[in-house]
Amino acid sequence: MAKGNAPELVFVPLGGVGEIGMNFALYGYGPAHAREWIVIDVGVTFPDATLPGVDLVLPDTRFIEENIDRLHGIVITHAHEDHYGALLDVWPRLKAPVWMTPFSAGLLEAKRQSEHGAPKIPVTIYRGGEKFTVGPFEIEAIPVAHSIPEPMSLAITTPAGTVVHTGDWKIDPEPAIGPRTDEARFRAYGDKGILALVCDSTNALREGDSPSELAVGEGLKGVIEKAVGRVAVTTFSSNVGRIVSIAKAARDAGRQCLVLGRSLKRVIDVASDLGYMDGLPDFIGEEDYGFIPRENLVIICTGSQGEPQAALAKLSRDEMKAVALTAGDTVVFSSRTIPGNEKAILGIKNALIDRGMKIIEDGDALVHVSGHPRRSELKQMYSWLRPQIGVPVHGEAAHLVAQGSLMAMSGIGQVAQIRDGDMLRLSPGPATIIDQVPFGRAYKDGRLVGSEQAMGIRDRRKLSFAGHVAVNVVLDDRYELAGDPDLAAIGVAEEDARGETLEDLMLDAAIGAVDSIPRQRRKDLDLVQEAVRRAVRAAANEAWGKKPVVTVFVTR
Repeated sequence: MAKGNAPELVFVPLGGVGEIGMNFALYGYGPAHAREWIVIDVGVTFPDATLPGVDLVLPDTRFIEENIDRLHGIVITHAHEDHYGALLDVWPRLKAPVWMTPFSAGLLEAKRQSEHGAPKIPVTIYRGGEKFTVGPFEIEAIPVAHSIPEPMSLAITTPAGTVVHTGDWKIDPEPAIGPRTDEARFRAYGDKGILALVCDSTNALREGDSPSELAVGEGLKGVIEKAVGRVAVTTFSSNVGRIVSIAKAARDAGRQCLVLGRSLKRVIDVASDLGYMDGLPDFIGEEDYGFIPRENLVIICTGSQGEPQAALAKLSRDEMKAVALTAGDTVVFSSRTIPGNEKAILGIKNALIDRGMKIIEDGDALVHVSGHPRRSELKQMYSWLRPQIGVPVHGEAAHLVAQGSLMAMSGIGQVAQIRDGDMLRLSPGPATIIDQVPFGRAYKDGRLVGSEQAMGIRDRRKLSFAGHVAVNVVLDDRYELAGDPDLAAIGVAEEDARGETLEDLMLDAAIGAVDSIPRQRRKDLDLVQEAVRRAVRAAANEAWGKKPVVTVFVTR
């Protein structure tokens, strides 16, 4: 065990370890009572049907807020939402300087301008191959391949040793826009000696190597050349390499490209400013759509995850003003399905098929490849770095355990299986979980951010299940009912199985509840309130089989 004042190097994930998304990692260096901290990535995850009305799910940052005076900076590895999407909401509570690549900074600024009241964040730009210092941490940005421009792994050096934090990566010998994963730098660090590898586990269950983005471009070109009518391709808006692949495939097939969707246009604007779209034909505007023959058009659109207001969903419902798809057109899903979105995506595919369109997805042709390393690529990274400690991150339990066993089989001496909230000591001594820190989720709901309780989400869930009944009971000066109570029901069934109106049944129950209380005891208005609440819920339950949320007001 380390002595109380001995400096320690610790790793603490507050998101992204035990789940896909919401990546938020802390590194701390120093004695236990005075650790200096940095944050790597500030990601979001997206709400499901159990979070009605919630816009985004953010990491709970209480732990680092309590150590805010020793937080030296935030480093963003790349601009995917699950790595940087919480920055505008979390930064006002952390107020630390932020390091980002030019593309990430450009996307952040475009996003800030589109969000009411978003903070202006001081950003220091870094580029691949550069070194910079944040508190006691010497950091080198090592370029890697991934499905977005300028993704970086970070080599983080302290007096206790060097940790390589991979971020999201893969090995792609022929990426559409670069960079290639910098094997030489990883090997150089491996030769110097690496304390720990903190590594992406997203594809740790998949054997072999990922296909190259170049091969996806060829697959897309084949699909576009064979298509009879228009071709619409939907993909992740941040995947600039894929947008370039689609645009080149369209050009080579003699077609022009139209872009639909705000987030796609925003990304293309930033990528164009940085030169990533150089050499491609200009995209046409929606106003030109009517002048382009069907067989000469490719549409790149948002909506690959079934989002109901995205361009593809609107096309499937024929709701766009200037642009439409017709029977015989082809729709290509150049994306993977994020778990939880299956039903929404299937709904859109069925709507398109109903209207006579042909669907092409991964499996029909090579139209998508993941940006994460499969097992052979992971083993390649282990051989370059040869770390003493392996720490699987970015994944659910199945992914983390799969990578952990691969690390052990590949000769990494210590493998640390950790989850969100674990404090892992990397040095001195063997890798050990030494503490648990507060972690969890905060919810962005409209313009506010708070806990499930503070945002009223639990009650909203109940309301979505069984509705709400409000009852107003007025007693006169002798504590008798001054007329029938007023009752309003929202989201409650109208009639029971016998055709009786539920509102009437609940009203009768409310009157009966007041009448059953001796008049002297009605002076206790809280007692009357609770008796009416219970009676109304019981009447609804007996008639309907569900208990609505009931609010009762009693006045005299």
